[in-house]
Amino acid sequence: MSIKLFELLLQASIYTVTISVVSILIGFAIAILLSGMLLSGRGLFVRPAQIFISFFRGVPLLVQLLLIYNLLPGIGINVPSIVAAIIGLSLCTAAYQAENLRGGFASVPLGLVESAEMVGLTPRQTFRRIKVPIALRLTFPALVNEAILILKASSLVSVVGIVELTRMAQDLAGSTFLPLQLFASAGLIYLVINWLVALAGGLIESRLPGVPR
Repeated sequence: MSIKLFELLLQASIYTVTISVVSILIGFAIAILLSGMLLSGRGLFVRPAQIFISFFRGVPLLVQLLLIYNLLPGIGINVPSIVAAIIGLSLCTAAYQAENLRGGFASVPLGLVESAEMVGLTPRQTFRRIKVPIALRLTFPALVNEAILILKASSLVSVVGIVELTRMAQDLAGSTFLPLQLFASAGLIYLVINWLVALAGGLIESRLPGVPR
């Protein structure tokens, strides 16, 4: 396989990383909102959050992407394919991240919260200084794992017309008749990207405040 073909795969991997990172960040913001709704204890907020999470965890991502890609134009919202792909990935990862965060906040020792209240911290200060650091520490490995899963799942966005890494490998394999070399190279690129994410996640986790390991 020529260097030129490998360069094309590397260029396509930029779309893979970009779509994945943007989706993960947007999904995390949505997940914070969803986890807050779940922990609010109010049915008005809890039930919608549960329905959202059940839907996006229960329906295959491929179906979600196709549904969003075809639904938006049907209701008069015309967006580029990349936007539809990011929306689909963001909503899907938000459902999983919300459950991770909910579990993290629920695992914060009650004694620490009570101690914070006894020394005069306000609820907001307790949340920011006690709950958030500990919950983030507890859930960070799961959040990194979810990021890796989304990076791999981003290969599905090719169904809405995005030429990311997997789609580029498919297109090149069809024109060069070198499927083994191209898909092996694509797999290697995915492996390196995910290894870097895991490495970065480990370094960040080691510097997080909160409960020590």
